[in-house]
Amino acid sequence: MTDNPPPDQLTADTETPPKLLDFNQERIRTLHYTWIAFFMTFYVWFNMAPLSTTMLDNVGWLTDEHIKIFLIANVALTIPARIVVGALIDRFGARIVFSGLMVVMSIPAVVFAFGNSFMQLLIARLVLSSVGAGFVIGIKMVAQWFPPKYIGRAEGFYAGWGNFGSAFAAMTLPWFAITVMDNWFGLGNNSWRWAMAVNGLVMGVYGVWYYFLVQDAPEGKRLLKTKKAEPMLVTSYGDLIQYVVWSFPLMGALGVLAWRVSNVKIDGDPVISDTVLYLIYALLALVYAGHVYKTLQINLPYLRAGVPEEEKYHWGSVAALNSTYFANFGAELAVVSMLPAFFELTFEPLQRSSGGPLVTATVAGVVAASFAFVNLVARPLGGYLSDRLTNRKRTMLLYMIGIVTGFFLMAFIGKWDGTIDGDGLRTVVPAFGGVTWLVVAVAITVFASVFVQGAEGATFAIIPMINKRMTGQIAGMAGAYGNVGAVIYLVIFSLVDARTFFFVLAGGALASFVITYFMLEEPEGAFADTLDVHADAEEH
Repeated sequence: MTDNPPPDQLTADTETPPKLLDFNQERIRTLHYTWIAFFMTFYVWFNMAPLSTTMLDNVGWLTDEHIKIFLIANVALTIPARIVVGALIDRFGARIVFSGLMVVMSIPAVVFAFGNSFMQLLIARLVLSSVGAGFVIGIKMVAQWFPPKYIGRAEGFYAGWGNFGSAFAAMTLPWFAITVMDNWFGLGNNSWRWAMAVNGLVMGVYGVWYYFLVQDAPEGKRLLKTKKAEPMLVTSYGDLIQYVVWSFPLMGALGVLAWRVSNVKIDGDPVISDTVLYLIYALLALVYAGHVYKTLQINLPYLRAGVPEEEKYHWGSVAALNSTYFANFGAELAVVSMLPAFFELTFEPLQRSSGGPLVTATVAGVVAASFAFVNLVARPLGGYLSDRLTNRKRTMLLYMIGIVTGFFLMAFIGKWDGTIDGDGLRTVVPAFGGVTWLVVAVAITVFASVFVQGAEGATFAIIPMINKRMTGQIAGMAGAYGNVGAVIYLVIFSLVDARTFFFVLAGGALASFVITYFMLEEPEGAFADTLDVHADAEEH
């Protein structure tokens, strides 16, 4: 483990802007170790999509329907996992939880790689979906090391570069499976299996290493913890009602996922029968009822006793940031999923001079990848602007309006031509002809993605300031709402045409803007120069 600076050195460090290559500062080393951990969890989480066609080619019994189910399973438990992990890091600290998550999740990663039956693969993928909770752990870790004045840029850099793990998986895993595992090592049909297994094992090894590389907080700054891993403490009866209401969509989205899986059939039979579906609904209802009961059990005595003034915080800000992450990260996951097909099908009439479509699947994939590449700059920029501008709430609102504008413009990339396609949806064609309009369409897409991902950075520039003791739970809930947004938006996309879908995304961002305008409060001490090195760590 690295040596710790004395408190006076810590204070001196935090008064100067962080320099990303100044590895003499322990906070900078911690930032880099942590974004790499996040990067690895996302690399493993998204390691199936780029190898799905290879899996189909090499496993005789696998079908497209199987792959669809695995993709759904890949996000199924991320929502509850982010809630649970958020509570765990507030109880035990980010270091041990991040290390534990990487080590434990390496097991289902390897099991999935070498699974030989549908149920083995399904269960492994379902369990592995919990690795998507890695994101919220680093939010807590980074918040412990950087003062409010610099928290936005630090969290934005962490999230932007860590999130790139998903894109890097898409870029490198096919090459790793085909070139390295097959051509170099001669593993043939098992090349994809070894490619997945290796990245899972690397994540597990790094999980062990991470524990010895970092500590939860600088020396002289005591780590704020909760006494138990349990629901949030709120500070008014009105906040208690809000918490109960805003908890419902987290279970509701899982119900929507179950419903979606029930509509998938293999060999003519639904994967989930009506009886099993209703049992899942009943189980989710019981879980929600248990959560409400536990929430009331811990909060009512706390409220009756009177909440000390120094422990009060504004829960409406939590709700507002839940909505922003629903509207930005949820939209990002949904758009990345549909964008390649949108460009390929919409611009199908655009032909090369030599014949054949100009926008091939490869070209459409490159356009869609622009969302992930923009993340490297746009998300850190969102955090940086939140730091630099004088009002974090205003910055958040400007980004949400940018998302509304961006998706509204994307809706006009195409137009309805008055015909109905094979799925009963209106056909979308380019709004204007020629290559020039394709270039404009790509520019509009990049414009929208800059605001979508910048808003993500601005969201997590505020979250660590709402309540430091419960940063993990607040980050976990907001992060889960990002996945809720993805589920809801993708279900809507399955029911409407692409142009209507962009209007829906713009409407969702506009609704979030309204919620944020009325409910988000500018956090106190949002631009403080130093860490509170003598923070009180008395537990509830």
